[in-house]
Amino acid sequence: MEKEKQSMTAEELWEQSGLTGNYEAWSFSEAPDKLAALVKKGIKTATCSAYDLYEAGDEPLPKAGDYSIILDSGNSAVCIIQTTKVYVCAFSEVTAEHAFKEGEGNRSLAYWRKVHADFLTMELAMLHRTFTDRTKVVCEEFKVVFPPVSG
Repeated sequence: MEKEKQSMTAEELWEQSGLTGNYEAWSFSEAPDKLAALVKKGIKTATCSAYDLYEAGDEPLPKAGDYSIILDSGNSAVCIIQTTKVYVCAFSEVTAEHAFKEGEGNRSLAYWRKVHADFLTMELAMLHRTFTDRTKVVCEEFKVVFPPVSG
């Protein structure tokens, strides 16, 4: 199979999109290539992270209207997303709808809970914190705005 695209920096993709304003460029910490591909295809339309990570880094939470450029494992720009919804809840309160929107595995809540409990346990351990079902998570929903999702 031919490789049809050349790698592009976040700045180049932003310029090509014609969008204006600010953006963040980042990659998913687990399986960045796989998850970026799911986002680009419009399958993955949500993500979540530990609230404690924002608090520890003194970083603002994402908010509706924010733009992000999704990067692959080589820091090449894959697509631009716009955040449509952000909310904070306990891990145990994440819904099956959110799990489905995350687009991973079989898209079930059981699958989501298993992989995210493992992931959050590892992430929080770096902060010397413990994961529980009451751990607060930041749930974010988004849409791909560039390039347009095809097919």
